[in-house]
Amino acid sequence: MSLTNSTWQKNTFLGKVIALVLSFGPGIFAIGYTIGTGSVTSMIVAGSTYGMQLLWVLMLSCLFSGLLMFVYGNYALITGETALYSFKKHIKGGKVIAILIIIGITFGQWNSLMGILGISANIIFELVNVYFPEVGPYKYKMVLGIAVVIIAVFYALLLVGKYTFFEKILVIFVTIMGLSFLVSLFFVYPQPIEIIEGLVPSIPDVKGGKLMVAAFVGTTMAAATFLSRPLFVQGKGWTIKNLIQQKKDAIIAAILVFTISGSVMAVASGALFHQNMPVKQVLDMANTLEPIAGKFAMTLFFFGTLSAGLSSIFPCLLIAPLLLADYQSGKLDTNSKQFRIITAVACVVALIVPVFGANPIEIQIISQVFNVFVLPIVILGIILLINNKKLMGTYTTGIWINSGLILAFIFSCLVSYAGILGLQAYF
Repeated sequence: MSLTNSTWQKNTFLGKVIALVLSFGPGIFAIGYTIGTGSVTSMIVAGSTYGMQLLWVLMLSCLFSGLLMFVYGNYALITGETALYSFKKHIKGGKVIAILIIIGITFGQWNSLMGILGISANIIFELVNVYFPEVGPYKYKMVLGIAVVIIAVFYALLLVGKYTFFEKILVIFVTIMGLSFLVSLFFVYPQPIEIIEGLVPSIPDVKGGKLMVAAFVGTTMAAATFLSRPLFVQGKGWTIKNLIQQKKDAIIAAILVFTISGSVMAVASGALFHQNMPVKQVLDMANTLEPIAGKFAMTLFFFGTLSAGLSSIFPCLLIAPLLLADYQSGKLDTNSKQFRIITAVACVVALIVPVFGANPIEIQIISQVFNVFVLPIVILGIILLINNKKLMGTYTTGIWINSGLILAFIFSCLVSYAGILGLQAYF
């Protein structure tokens, strides 16, 4: 008896995996925002420089990130309103706050986009260079050409203008990324005692230590992830009937972010930290991983990093028109003239690092630090909204959720302060 396609998909292991991946909700955008080359770069630099010492920062960031995704998603389903639109409408001085948030997040995400495109183009070049060394002398021209092709393709894909299409593209990249990093972990890994010690809070007492902590939080506990969630929940077509599904989606997203990011840090720690080989350039990742893990493992890890970069380009291009639409009406029209113009400007901005040949890793770390400065406002805003009885009606916010949000707010303030100190020391 022959099996139909649908029966095959349900009864084979591969079919079940595909069905599971495709069933993933708006959390896929959270992973796309969170685990880009900014996150991967931060994890690689931290792992290669400090070992597993900053694992506790990653754990706290993912814990608070999952809570904020859940709260923002619930607010959207219960009230039918999006984040910035609600800030403007229901919070005193909300218009000014919302505009400052838009400017701050757009600045951080566009800076990140420059680093993402630069690193992605460099990774493709380095992969080609590994197998065809004769292209080495043409690095600048090839990296720039690759960057132009990547951003042009992604802009063309944006013109399709459908949430479900964006989601499917992200599913592909995130799946490749996650599998690549997890498999890489089998080749190089830290000692178990180092992982346990990494869960004990401490900040590296060296130049750049505070900056790295802020970069960690800026990329893992990204304000853009929470503010955009109501619009992506809306785009998914979820309603108040999907509250449980929304909660599960937020939890799974947070767990995956911790697992994948932790794997990247562990690989960098296991391969580079004990060899005293801190990563400062994209090429460092290739040169140091290959002799330790072999060419296949190095290529696999690079494919994961490349997928991380490509999975972040979509969300970074979307963020400015998304936040602006949120502020204006609470609805995102991906077919509007405004959407196409703003994303085109973002594409041009993205090419700055490849054009000037700047160090994309350095740009990426600094851009992540800027992301933490709007985080306290974003957390305080949702605390005010979900405790507004007129908005929430019979849906009251419990003491545990409020306590978690207050801790997240305190954590974000401390990290913002660390970011200021780190930037002062850097410049």
